[in-house]
Amino acid sequence: MAQNDSQDRVFIFDTTLRDGEQSPGATMTHNEKLEIASLLDEMGVDVIEAGFPIASEGDFNAVSEISKRSVNSTICGLARANFKDIDRAWEAVKHAKSPRIHTFIGTSPLHRAIPNLTMDEMAERIHQTVTHARNLCDNVQWSPMDATRTEHDYLCRVVEIAIKAGATTINIPDTVGYTYPMESAKIIRMLLERVPGADEIIFATHCHNDLGMATANSLAAVEAGARQIECTINGLGERAGNTALEEVVMALRVRNDILPFRTGIDTTKIMHLSRRVSTVSGFVVQPNKAIVGKNAFLHESGIHQDGVLKNVETFEIMRPEDIGLTAKNIVMGKHSGRAALRSKLKELGFDLADNQLNDVFVRFKALADRKKEVYDEDLVALVADEQTNDAYDTLVLKKLRVISGTDGPQEADMILTIDGVDHHIDATGDGPVDAAFNCVKQLWPHQARLQVYQVHAVTQGTDAQATVSVRLEEEGRIVTGTSADTDTIVASVKAYINGLNRLVVRRTKSAPGDDLKSVSYTDAP
Repeated sequence: MAQNDSQDRVFIFDTTLRDGEQSPGATMTHNEKLEIASLLDEMGVDVIEAGFPIASEGDFNAVSEISKRSVNSTICGLARANFKDIDRAWEAVKHAKSPRIHTFIGTSPLHRAIPNLTMDEMAERIHQTVTHARNLCDNVQWSPMDATRTEHDYLCRVVEIAIKAGATTINIPDTVGYTYPMESAKIIRMLLERVPGADEIIFATHCHNDLGMATANSLAAVEAGARQIECTINGLGERAGNTALEEVVMALRVRNDILPFRTGIDTTKIMHLSRRVSTVSGFVVQPNKAIVGKNAFLHESGIHQDGVLKNVETFEIMRPEDIGLTAKNIVMGKHSGRAALRSKLKELGFDLADNQLNDVFVRFKALADRKKEVYDEDLVALVADEQTNDAYDTLVLKKLRVISGTDGPQEADMILTIDGVDHHIDATGDGPVDAAFNCVKQLWPHQARLQVYQVHAVTQGTDAQATVSVRLEEEGRIVTGTSADTDTIVASVKAYINGLNRLVVRRTKSAPGDDLKSVSYTDAP
């Protein structure tokens, strides 16, 4: 399982903050982007694609701030094939210790038809824009979007043009998740064999998961000669998502016998990052997700349990601690003190300041009084809930009482603090959650539309915390609110309020059109 330092290095290019955030409803706040970027930097990601600077003022500011704060990673900004996009990307990343401009254009027949360019006209644009980017930055990546559906002769032609214009990395995107592992490898080999100068640059692979083969296609490309994998945490991304970072990294680690390549990733930080991305994006990781799913290291079958007890390697090909899952040698309960809580949180990847620890400790004690045992997942939910709700406090739920039953409309009685002033109301609805939401609507009138409402149990048992995610849309702005509580209705209302608070921040701090979604990503690889 150990990787040899003499093995070929595969660079990990994380696009969670760009391609991952394209997934509808996954928009992150400025501070959340900075946090995720910092965690990626600490984990050893080689390149962080921090965003699409031309998309909005907010995205430009986030990319710029990430560039200034980066310690280890190269910071990359995306730009379409025009000078305005490229100049904006450079302005955002130029403060990084290691900046990169990533520019692209769709080269398949379907994508060439959008700007109505001939092959020659597109080739000239590629030459001009890559040359312009290289004049600004020594590190330039170029992508022929929808490369896997581009005619091979034309793909070779435009890749050669981009290399001659100064591109140092050529990314081959499977933009619509169309290719197959054998074909993915064949394209990389073809380019290395046919394109002059191909042996002097790095080829990258960027795969989508529409047919469920993103990881396989990426690894096949690496076997064929690609040395950069573009991926996201949890496979986040539009449609069926992108190649999952945790899957390719652990595949290279576990099967190093047949995939003799190394990465610079500290795999013990994977689980913490997975949880944070899930929380801030509102996209819950499916239980049976490879590597980071809740059930990835659980065994219920008697035969499996017996085998694991005798020799864990009988049914586990990697250790939980390899990805940052810790052994539960400290049982947390109502008698646990601050020192035990701090120790356990550090094991889980949270190094809290004293004031933050005190806040979480109060909530931990309240939770421990309601539960027999507080699990690791409960603590993660507590910290995430504290971090999510601390920054947004225009609306605060002070008191909620719900009258429910089988007869008639349900009733909710609520005290909601708005800008520090308590307001009381009661309302009815089609169910207790609807009644509580109606209370909020009457006290805080708004036009936000509830797009998604999801409830997930954090742990097992009737006393389990519920984590609730809501997605709200108002005038093109999309936000996700989350919260956790042992009372599902309380968690629901807090998540709803959290989402409304995020909309308040966007109204007051963003000009119209500043939302990330204000620029179409139709042209993004």
